[in-house]
Amino acid sequence: MTVVPPLARAAPPVPEARGDVSYAVRKRLLGGGAGELPSEARIARCSPYGEDLQLALHLCYEQHYQGFEGVPDTLEWDAGLLGTRALLEHRFESALRHDCHDRPDVDEALAALLVEPAEGTGVSYFLMSEGEPWQLREHAVLRSVTQLRETDPQLWVVPRLRGRAKAAMVAIAYDEYGSGRTERMHAGLYADLMTALGLDPSYGRYADLAGAETLAASNLMSLFGLHRRLRGALVGHFAVLEITSSPAASRLAAALRRSGAGPAAERYYDEHVEADAVHEQVVRREVVSGLLEDEPELAPEVTFGIAATCLLDERLTSRLVGAWSRGESALRTPSEEAG
Repeated sequence: MTVVPPLARAAPPVPEARGDVSYAVRKRLLGGGAGELPSEARIARCSPYGEDLQLALHLCYEQHYQGFEGVPDTLEWDAGLLGTRALLEHRFESALRHDCHDRPDVDEALAALLVEPAEGTGVSYFLMSEGEPWQLREHAVLRSVTQLRETDPQLWVVPRLRGRAKAAMVAIAYDEYGSGRTERMHAGLYADLMTALGLDPSYGRYADLAGAETLAASNLMSLFGLHRRLRGALVGHFAVLEITSSPAASRLAAALRRSGAGPAAERYYDEHVEADAVHEQVVRREVVSGLLEDEPELAPEVTFGIAATCLLDERLTSRLVGAWSRGESALRTPSEEAG
């Protein structure tokens, strides 16, 4: 029997709706008329960080990635869906700018990311110190929403950069995509991790289990990546990922070793401990510095990208650690497979 590699499988099914807005977007994807898409007034009443709006954005953005099963490729540029997406993005971005208005300068913001607290309280700290196998599986499920895309959203910024920033961004991406070797692609390593934990590594498989906090963190990447005017914010966002990745990866690798998950599960994070320690230097000295050397006026956007990424990470951390500390599932709906 031929085994199909996890990353080459068919597109995922369209996730179930979580409110009127996501219902209308979902219906359009599955063949409904453009006239049934949600109005500006209806979207304005949506919670910007809530389940309905974040799923609706996820549905719109997925058309620019692998797409959904049964949804024609032509809908990627459907005028009605693009108009709806713009309204959803405006609601989301406006909330982020309001909540991230008080920001330090770029150097201060980057310096803060380099500080490791003596007693951390984040997800990786929790899983390293007391995480149980079912919590590690839930974490893998939720991270799969973004990790099976790896650096895809950030690559949209490459045509919008110049010189040092562009060269360094591509150099980092080369590592993320396995340095030209399929078996070393980080998305593939993450699929191996999921398989080792007894999870289905199919792309998009667990979107229905991911709550608004997970979707918002994922949607932020697409929001920044798809808009040239937000290239500075994307660079700030990318700096957060690379600067904070290596220490967190070390803790998560330790958590997996403690649980006896095995080498296939540990390899993904072990790879990031070393690689992202180098990437952290490159992103600060070449990507961020290179961008601001060319376009110093984008400094406020870089700090916005940093602040927005940290804000959504804090919301996700609160959701996960809060639920796990109570002995509850952090998934949107309980799952025997992921539990």
